[in-house]
Amino acid sequence: MPIIEVEDLSKTYPVAIKQPGLKGTLKHFFNRQYRHVKAVENISFHIQPGEIVGFLGPNGAGKTTTLKMLTGLIHPSGGHVRVASAIPFSRHSSFLRKISLVMGQKQQLLWDLPALDSLRINAAIYDIPEGIFQERLTELSEMLTLEHKLTQPIRKLSLGERMKAELLAALLHHPQVLFLDEPTLGLDVNAQVAVRDFLREYNRRYGATILLTSHYMADITALCERVLLIYEGNLIYDGQLDQLLTQFAPYREVRLELKTPSTRQELLAFGEVESMDGREVRFLVKREHLTQRIAHILEELPVLDLSVNDPPIEEVIGRVFNAGVV
Repeated sequence: MPIIEVEDLSKTYPVAIKQPGLKGTLKHFFNRQYRHVKAVENISFHIQPGEIVGFLGPNGAGKTTTLKMLTGLIHPSGGHVRVASAIPFSRHSSFLRKISLVMGQKQQLLWDLPALDSLRINAAIYDIPEGIFQERLTELSEMLTLEHKLTQPIRKLSLGERMKAELLAALLHHPQVLFLDEPTLGLDVNAQVAVRDFLREYNRRYGATILLTSHYMADITALCERVLLIYEGNLIYDGQLDQLLTQFAPYREVRLELKTPSTRQELLAFGEVESMDGREVRFLVKREHLTQRIAHILEELPVLDLSVNDPPIEEVIGRVFNAGVV
């Protein structure tokens, strides 16, 4: 039984049209006209309990709008959605106890108070008994390595520590479904790794379902086997991440270091020249031609070093979005 069910979900926003100048202002005041912008258009998907699913798309594609509909913050214009057997925009307390939303650009903890004070407020909101609160606080703070930071004001914590504290606050009531919108935004590499490790362990320990949006592909590759791709409000891919790479990366990346520089024209015979930097060259070669092309390269070019890899996932996903269709 899916824990998230989305069928033909849509959201359209009316946007007022205003002409410049005094005449435009008066006309806008007395006879306001609108155009309608489709933020999300007829998307459908199901997510099973315990899945960690990546939700990807360029800026303005409809990711955050979809998350807001799934959490009940905004009402959809059309379609049907159920999360944890509830209709989100009904906002029943029983539903709100089953979900949590963390947005990397927003904070729920009070800036000048110690994190512990805000966590006690959350415990009171969710009617968490003192004994259970202490038990969960100890467990989550140890998982997040925040034991000695909770008595400091939020403003004195580092960005990574603040995000960990936000996660602790969001998970204090043990939600079944966790919606994460750019949770590692702006964090340094070590903090990003710590957040990923925590989410992986939390999912393993409690079986929580996680829907994650991120512009950091390392978040997706580290946590998600399945991805949803949204483009201009339309869902263009729903499937396994490795199948996406196979489908949209029918080539391998060949990197060379040459003894002497060559011109781009001279190198075109060996594959698609993606980039050149002095004696370093990057080719894209069709998988079925890889063995033949490498043999040709080694035979004809003065090679110092050669490596073969899959192209970066950012590049593959970028090609999907540029095509706008799967």
